[in-house]
Amino acid sequence: MAPSAGNSKQIVSVLEDLIQICNDGAHGYKTAAEDVDNLEYKTLFNAYSQQRTQFSAELEREANLMGRDPDAGESLLGTLHRGWINIKSAFTSGGTTAILDECQRGDKAALETYEKALQQTLPTNVEAIVRRQYSAIQEAYNKVSTFKTLHA
Repeated sequence: MAPSAGNSKQIVSVLEDLIQICNDGAHGYKTAAEDVDNLEYKTLFNAYSQQRTQFSAELEREANLMGRDPDAGESLLGTLHRGWINIKSAFTSGGTTAILDECQRGDKAALETYEKALQQTLPTNVEAIVRRQYSAIQEAYNKVSTFKTLHA
């Protein structure tokens, strides 16, 4: 069933929130990869950065198909979500433990944003994308938690 015009705007707004949190995650993980010394973490963080970039592009395609203003993305790149705000300062002062903490905090914010999105009535294809991405972010969150436990 095709969403109504009003509903389309609401869905596009939900998608824009997800795009923003994915862009923030891509930036956060890229910064983490640059600042961490552990090669395994560096490789994984680079992969997560690329994954979030891919997620953002996938969501942007769906939002554009639903009538999103193509220029809307410009304002989204201007600010970072609260989950990744402290990432650079933590990285420069706190070492690996601080980096893992910030990655986990960023993923927690992403999971909360995805959970909020999944409470909305989304078209079936969009919901499938959001659920798949949510699972991947949950997996990243769990992996970072495991690293924190091992590093403690």
